[in-house]
Amino acid sequence: MLIKRLFLLCSIPALVTGCAEFYGSQPPAPVYGNNTPIYGNKPHPQKPPEPIAQAPKPVVPDTTETVQTSPLLGVDSINKPQILKPEPLPAGQAILTPAQEQELAALQQKSTLPELGSVPEIELEPEEKPKPKPKPEPKVEPVVEQAPAEPEVETHTAFQPLETFTPLSPVVGSLVLAANEDNQKGNVESATTTLERASRIEPRNATLYYKLALLKLKSKPSQAEDLAKKSAQLAVNDPALKKHSWLLVAKAREMQKDFKGAQEARAKASKY
Repeated sequence: MLIKRLFLLCSIPALVTGCAEFYGSQPPAPVYGNNTPIYGNKPHPQKPPEPIAQAPKPVVPDTTETVQTSPLLGVDSINKPQILKPEPLPAGQAILTPAQEQELAALQQKSTLPELGSVPEIELEPEEKPKPKPKPEPKVEPVVEQAPAEPEVETHTAFQPLETFTPLSPVVGSLVLAANEDNQKGNVESATTTLERASRIEPRNATLYYKLALLKLKSKPSQAEDLAKKSAQLAVNDPALKKHSWLLVAKAREMQKDFKGAQEARAKASKY
């Protein structure tokens, strides 16, 4: 037992000292990269690459030698054409046989005949172009001078207004009397206003329109013509008033230089 204890005691220091070497500075482990092992900070030396041996280039021989040529003998005689003379036939031998002569004669006859479908050309004379027809000369019609229309002769006929009328109602009669007094005094506008007031009271009284036409004949003949026409239309049972209404229309047209219309109005007045 003592021996074992002594052995253990002696072996412990040896183990401790042996393990202490691993805690000291040791060289680093090798690193393998690009097949270059590095130990510490110095790379491992490598062998330099061996040079690659290249094959030598082939040597091209110089071919600049001149070649002399010489013409062949007898070439000129070959290129020249040779004229062969026909050999004469023996006496008594014909060139063609009788059968060949017949065939040749038949061929010559065929060659003289015109070919089928061939038409001999006939020269046609050029047709004469028709001459253009002469254009007919335009007929000039004689101008007939029309005689100028005779101007209308101004014929102003004498006009005499109607003085007698059918009796009127008291109201309208008083207005007509007032209009007559204003007209005698030269106050035509006042007389016209009074008669227009009376026509509004009796709008179908032909006498009122006739008197209004007389008042407007000098200043406004066109209005006088319209009023006289209306008087002629309303005077159905009064032929005298109807006749003088058309005469008043004729006078108004004469003042407007419508002499043809005045004749027509005068023709209508002659019917009554």
